Amino acid sequence: MELIKKIKQAEAQAQEIIEQAKTKAAADAEEARKKRAAAQAEAEQARRKAIDAAVAEARSQGQGEAANLKVDAEARRDKLRQETQGKTGPAVDRVMNYLRG
Repeated sequence: MELIKKIKQAEAQAQEIIEQAKTKAAADAEEARKKRAAAQAEAEQARRKAIDAAVAEARSQGQGEAANLKVDAEARRDKLRQETQGKTGPAVDRVMNYLRG
């Protein structure tokens, strides 16, 4: 009788140890999941920051290049106007003389 009582007590203790281990394993798994989620959120935030910084840098460079191209185009137009300004009058005279006769 005493032996059966000890066996049942040992079984109860074993069951309690198993339940505690399950509870601890579940808690550990939940903690690990939370840590992974936090690390993933942090990585996503860092990735988003890096993308935003790259976009801002590209936008800044693009605007700088556009400004340089605009200045270059204006200089070319001015140069072309200066080159053609002296030629326009004589060309018109030649066309008019040709048309007159």
